[in-house]
Amino acid sequence: MAQTNSFDVTTGVDLQEVDNAVNQAQKEIAQRYDFKGSKATIEFSRGEGKLQLVADSDFQMEALFDVLQSRLIRRGVSVKNLDVGDIKPGGGDTVTREVVLKQSLDGDTAKKVAAAIKAAKLKKVQAAIQGEQVRVTSPSRDDLQEAMKLLKEEDFGVELQFGNYR
Repeated sequence: MAQTNSFDVTTGVDLQEVDNAVNQAQKEIAQRYDFKGSKATIEFSRGEGKLQLVADSDFQMEALFDVLQSRLIRRGVSVKNLDVGDIKPGGGDTVTREVVLKQSLDGDTAKKVAAAIKAAKLKKVQAAIQGEQVRVTSPSRDDLQEAMKLLKEEDFGVELQFGNYR
């Protein structure tokens, strides 16, 4: 019987790198002149995978988010995996913004990934949605490499990660 090879398509961010980026951003905010005396903070709740940004005004919120975003990029965290909320008024003349980290493929994205593989009509390549990941199988490793290349070229709104390659 022919051996089938496979790999899994998932997404996610390294929470330790996010934590490091938040710490670096907080240090930069503490030293910047335009944030002197302001209530600008970034809170990272690791368990929920959420960032809570608080600033005095919309202008400071944009600057705060730019600092955070630049630190995340430097730490190798893809900003595609950020679900950025709207700026909302908070208590005490502040504004807040919630940023949710995408840790897994949602159903729609998984369907798009599977549909892209099927639409490419690669020989004997199968895509199956398994919870929060997509398993791609084929008897040929070359076909799997072609499927990976195809997925890297398309934009699904999140950074795809390929793992469990066998």
